[in-house]
Amino acid sequence: SPVAETFRVIQGAMNDEYVKSIQGVFQFELSGEEEGTWYIDLKTKGGSAGSGKPPVTADVVMSMSSVDFVKMFTGKLKPTMAFMSGKLKIKGNMALAIKLEKML
Repeated sequence: SPVAETFRVIQGAMNDEYVKSIQGVFQFELSGEEEGTWYIDLKTKGGSAGSGKPPVTADVVMSMSSVDFVKMFTGKLKPTMAFMSGKLKIKGNMALAIKLEKML
């Protein structure tokens, strides 16, 4: 699936440098075709990403459609635009959400 593939790519791109610079855990609540909960852990050594709830409490929870999520991570939808247009809802630490955007 496109969402699973996106998380596989994210997992492959992780390194200690990202973990050191971001220090946050992100949970994604996706709706639509590929509904479900996914996470990116950039706090634990080495980092991790996958389906389900994160291994530790999320600092940021983002809610959006699975289609928009894939668009955002493939560069077809800017996170700022998604947020401004209501396609992306963010709960938690906004500063960390912005750091993640820079990593994209």
